[in-house]
Amino acid sequence: MRGMASPLDWTPPSERLIRAANLALEPWRAWTSPVFHGLENVPPEGPVLLVGNHTVYGVIDAPLIFFELHRRYGVWVRSLADHAHWRIPVWRTLLDMGGSVDGTRDNCRALLRDGRHVVVFPGGAREATRGRGDRYRLQWDGRLGFARMAVEAGCPIVPFGTVGVEEMFSPVLDADSPLLAPARVAARVVFGERGRRDDAVMPLSRGIGPTPVPRPQRLYFAFGDPIDTTPWAGRDDDERSLGEVRDLTRKSVEELIAGLRREQERDPSRTPLGRLSRAAGRAAGRTVRTTARLRRSLAP
Repeated sequence: MRGMASPLDWTPPSERLIRAANLALEPWRAWTSPVFHGLENVPPEGPVLLVGNHTVYGVIDAPLIFFELHRRYGVWVRSLADHAHWRIPVWRTLLDMGGSVDGTRDNCRALLRDGRHVVVFPGGAREATRGRGDRYRLQWDGRLGFARMAVEAGCPIVPFGTVGVEEMFSPVLDADSPLLAPARVAARVVFGERGRRDDAVMPLSRGIGPTPVPRPQRLYFAFGDPIDTTPWAGRDDDERSLGEVRDLTRKSVEELIAGLRREQERDPSRTPLGRLSRAAGRAAGRTVRTTARLRRSLAP
């Protein structure tokens, strides 16, 4: 398995590269007009474990989170990624450059000990390849790894939720469709060192019309109150205690997602057309007010 020898060997991108990456993201920011809530809940100093939901495909919204946190706090968030990523040439190089690491306990432990901000998506590939009936449903099952790492490190967990990507696509074939059987066979060959990797097969979706281009939808992000893990200190081997930490985090993430979906439903600016209409309305209102003031000033 390829990956960085040590997660602490990583060097942050140069300022020139950061500016170039930010510039490259500008069209995507314009397309999605992202909204962030609760960034003040992210401690500027680590160690911190940020835990949230993966949206379909997994990589559409995450860069916006990382760059926004860097813009606000000047910190580079390190992301724990699925082992399978490091079997893909070029893509693995991009992940290395961005500070992602193979999602092992040892790597997570090393980063937290070094006082880093670490992002983990407990749903992993299962959420990124979700079917049409699982929109925004957390698929954490019995996973306790992130809770164990946070309790062991004595660091807070900052829950976060993301909404908007699911509305960009309409499913055509779920990942478990019989028509994608050849892709699942290929995934077992490429990624199957630990058994079946059907979760490495992405669903087939369409965006604008029949194309894969994502429909323009606003992205919504919310960060909740930090969860103090010190009450569970010394119990990082107690599955019952770890389950309490996991369930508390899950509940917070689910509440954040629900709140964002309510905001999305009533947001008249969730699409570019809606934003243009509101901008035109505001411009028309300013014109009317300016005309009225002129008339009053010219009145005898």
